[in-house]
Amino acid sequence: MSLVNLFVAGRAALANWRERRRAFDELTALDDRSLADIGIHRSQIPAIVEGLHEFVHLDIAPTGGHTGEFAPSHNRLATGHR
Repeated sequence: MSLVNLFVAGRAALANWRERRRAFDELTALDDRSLADIGIHRSQIPAIVEGLHEFVHLDIAPTGGHTGEFAPSHNRLATGHR
């Protein structure tokens, strides 16, 4: 592994840690009622935050236009019901 690759990997790991720490801080700042509203219990926060980086993927793809716009590659929320 070159020194540049090592630096890039270290930087990515640090950014990932900061993102997880920010999510942890934001969730722990919520009261129990707010947590219940989003369907989690306070004891689940560490597992959710640690598992978050494994499940979050950017589901965006270029729209094909030349404007630089991005659109969801698939819409998970579309159910056909309103």
